[in-house]
This record gives sequence, C-alpha cells and structure tokens, in this order.
Amino acid sequence: MSPVNTIRVFLYVTLWIVSVILLGLAAYRIHYTTHLPRGDPLNGGRSFYDPIIAEVIFTTIVTILWVPFMVHILIERRDYGIATSFAGEVLSLCILFLFWIVGAGVSTNLWGDLSWCQEFLACRVLSTLVAFLWIGWVVILTLLVLSLLFAVTNKAWNQPSHGAHQKINTNRWSFRA
Repeated sequence: MSPVNTIRVFLYVTLWIVSVILLGLAAYRIHYTTHLPRGDPLNGGRSFYDPIIAEVIFTTIVTILWVPFMVHILIERRDYGIATSFAGEVLSLCILFLFWIVGAGVSTNLWGDLSWCQEFLACRVLSTLVAFLWIGWVVILTLLVLSLLFAVTNKAWNQPSHGAHQKINTNRWSFRA
C-alpha cells in the first residue's frame, strides 16, 4: 500500500472511532433529554429532544457504515465502478463534510460555552460532543483535501480511489502545469 493510502486508511479509521464515540454521546443525550426526572432543572423537568442530536446520530451512523467500505476499497484494492472512483469518494466526502459542518456549527452555536455548568454530567457530555464533532469535521476535511489533491494531480477522477492503476503515481505528488 502506498504512503498516501496508508495515511488515508489511518484517517478513515480515526473518523470511524470518532463517529462511534459521537454516536454514544448523542445516544446518551437523547436518552437523558427524553427521560428527564421530575424536578430536573433542565426544561422544567419536561422531556424533550434536541433536533441537532438527531442529525448527529444520522451523520454518525452514515459515517460508521461508509468508512469500512472505503477502508476495504483502499486496502483490498477493489473497484466497484464510479462509487469507488476518486469522483465517488470526493462526492461522498463532500456530503459527509456538509453533514458534519452543520452538526458542529449548530451544536457550537447552542452549547459553545458551557463552562458555567461543568459540574453537571449533562454539560460535560455536551462539551465533549461539540469537541468530537469538530475533530470529525477536521478529519473529513483532511481526507477531502488529500483525495482532491491526488485526483487533480494525477487526473484520476474516474480511476479507483485506491490508486493502483498504472497511470497513477501513488508515491509522489507531482503537480503538472
């Protein structure tokens, strides 16, 4: 496997781990807000849910399902058509990029500074959730930039994203004029 693909696999695995952690945090938040005990100061003790948490759950589930597919493509050097080309990967990363930036942006807007309530578990969970949303977004942005640079440099939009095609140079980044 080329050094570039090794980095990409590492980033995909990192994204998967971040997604699993986020799914757990979001599931905790949904459970907490939909099962508030009487007398809880949050929302006067009335159960509710945050719509952005539903978006985060959807985003993490899609990411958790998609990442193993991409790791399989990169490691096993599989080609299943346009879905596994650089164009397909970049399109998928762009869609995930949008989901993650919406989740991170809205969550930051809602819970950006919870330093005043860090003694409560609910506030610590929300602060951690926001941090992991931004970590996931940065990983996706890095993957997107790497894939774009590789595809543009090698004119490989229709080539398999593993880069094992003989016309693609996976060991150096040479920009052609």
